[in-house]
Amino acid sequence: MKEKSKKNITLHIITPVMVTAICAGITIIAAIKPADKIKTYTNIAFMDSLKSDPLNEDSGLVIKDNDINMDYSGKTSETGEPDRPTFGELYGIVSTDALGIDIPIYWGTTTELLEHGACQSSSSAVFGTNGNSVVSAHVDTYFADLSNLKEGDDVTITTNYGRFTYKVKELIEFSSKDKKYIAPTEDDRLTIYTCKRDLLGASDSRFGAICELTEKAFYTEKEGE
Repeated sequence: MKEKSKKNITLHIITPVMVTAICAGITIIAAIKPADKIKTYTNIAFMDSLKSDPLNEDSGLVIKDNDINMDYSGKTSETGEPDRPTFGELYGIVSTDALGIDIPIYWGTTTELLEHGACQSSSSAVFGTNGNSVVSAHVDTYFADLSNLKEGDDVTITTNYGRFTYKVKELIEFSSKDKKYIAPTEDDRLTIYTCKRDLLGASDSRFGAICELTEKAFYTEKEGE
């Protein structure tokens, strides 16, 4: 009888300890999991098959950070000659009052460039030329509020050779395997997008906006003139 009583006492002591240990283990795993998810998002290659990276991660990407003149007030023209950027070059700023953002745009797409700002597929149209200019950024960083964009909102791209204004024409959602929105087009448009946030891991869904060009303003005066 005494031996049975001892066993019951031992069981009562061990059980809470085991439950506490299990709960602690679950808490630790839950804390680690979000970090893994963030890391997964960081490694997403947004441009899918349109990604044009002439360098590998071990070759040493050269990032060129330019100062973009956001306050140009000189003469402009509807026609002009764009300056084609080099891979890894910051050559534009995407802005919209609707989201309160001014985000740098780099030419080309790599994991490292996506940490610095938005990236434009080097297979897409340079701003100021005809076609589809495709820009993406991480949903957990620079395009965190992109889902708040609405039809009719204005989006401006500022470069050192001109300013280009677009209006959101259509909100889009598509699979990573669907290339129709990021493929070349005959009309002048801006397509901006990011991954759809998914707490369970990397998402195959994309969402964003197609913006139609409403104004081209090439700079006709150099700074200081």
